[in-house]
Amino acid sequence: MIRKNERFLTQVYSVTDFLIIQLAFIMAWWIKFNSGIFEYEQPISIKIYFLWSLIYGLIVIGAGYISGFYSSKRKKRFSFEVLKILQIHSVGILLLISVLFIMKEIHISRYFLGVYLITNISLAQIYRYMVKIALKRFRQKGFNKQFVLILGAGSLGRRFYENLKHHPELGFEIVGFLDDYQQTHEAAFSHYKPIIGGIDDLETTLQTVIVDEVIIALPLDAHHKYAKIINQCEKAGVRTMIIPDFFDLLPARPYFDNFAGIPLINVRDIPLDELRNRLLKRVFDIVFSLAAIIVTLPVMILIAIGIKLTSRGPILFKQERVGFNRRTFMMYKFRSMKVVSQNSSDTGWTTENDPRKTKFGSFLRKTSLDELPQFFNVLIGNMSVVGPRPERPYYVDQFKEEIPKYMVKHHIRPGITGWAQTNGLRGDTSIEDRISYDIFYIENWTFLFDIKIIIKTLVNGLVNRNAY
Repeated sequence: MIRKNERFLTQVYSVTDFLIIQLAFIMAWWIKFNSGIFEYEQPISIKIYFLWSLIYGLIVIGAGYISGFYSSKRKKRFSFEVLKILQIHSVGILLLISVLFIMKEIHISRYFLGVYLITNISLAQIYRYMVKIALKRFRQKGFNKQFVLILGAGSLGRRFYENLKHHPELGFEIVGFLDDYQQTHEAAFSHYKPIIGGIDDLETTLQTVIVDEVIIALPLDAHHKYAKIINQCEKAGVRTMIIPDFFDLLPARPYFDNFAGIPLINVRDIPLDELRNRLLKRVFDIVFSLAAIIVTLPVMILIAIGIKLTSRGPILFKQERVGFNRRTFMMYKFRSMKVVSQNSSDTGWTTENDPRKTKFGSFLRKTSLDELPQFFNVLIGNMSVVGPRPERPYYVDQFKEEIPKYMVKHHIRPGITGWAQTNGLRGDTSIEDRISYDIFYIENWTFLFDIKIIIKTLVNGLVNRNAY
């Protein structure tokens, strides 16, 4: 049976959020009109402001319900709430401004609206984080449990049981297993919750045992039983989830799509496949790369002079790399080596004491300053600020045969820095580990994730000990 307290908690959340918005109004009013931070401005009646704050609260709560913000978040990460809070408050303030414009309410302070928005977002984030931590500790002590029944005591069911036991903060408790082929667990798994019956005992079990979710962990040859199982669960009001017998082939968070009226499992769900995400990332890339070029222009001029004074040859080094959708492009870098044949540079691997490097070039490589021209690649659209590092075609052809899922990295634009690089996987490090981090980034991309990687890159510094 579905726990009735979820609907009650949703109502509590929405009412509390509404009260938080009014608290933000009081704080914003004091900051703008009483703190002395801003130049004194005689406000219109506080009652008028408070009325619009009440309207804003209703708008935000409505947007929260529409966007699914008040659905159960037990299985979701806190980053989901952070993003949702930014989204609903951004939508809320835009709608409020639109209403103010229509109502010709021109005397509301714009500075107040700015302070009000920032205060709302800040208070909401703090409040939600405190709730998240409190619930985590509450569940670890055994409260607010959700009870789970596993159908299938084979390898699938056992693996799910073990994984769930590693996350007590989620608040799930296994009540037992149902299985047609064994009545007790093998000796190695005797510490597991017991097998309390067979699959045909499901209906009776749901009537006698408190169960919130049923996990179907049956092999593919039991597919014919699914319809009956799901019908029995829905009759009892119990949620049902299926672990596919081929789950090892799926990403961490598989996505269901629909094609010609038939549901399909998208084996590689990529957030950047969505137009709005691509546009957001592209706009950010253009703005960030322009700012980076302007700020580092004096440094790039000095580097150009240094290259000309220390070695013969061009200032920039162009090399073919494999990028988005396996298309090749010319990546720019400051030249750090003596001029060699194109074939040698395309297939040669740089070593620690590589005789081709110039002394000034070694300095550029160690400090990553040789990569500054790649901001022009970002501006052109060949690269992104954040993404998997691009590789030469010669090595791509080699790695795709040796490393599983290597080509997945080409589903998005390559980057100047990436999740793998910020975790120390730069230069002469494991390609397998890099791909693992790259795929995690691709499947879990968010705008805030990009910001985190950029900040981590700056905090860790640009010096690369593994760069030769």
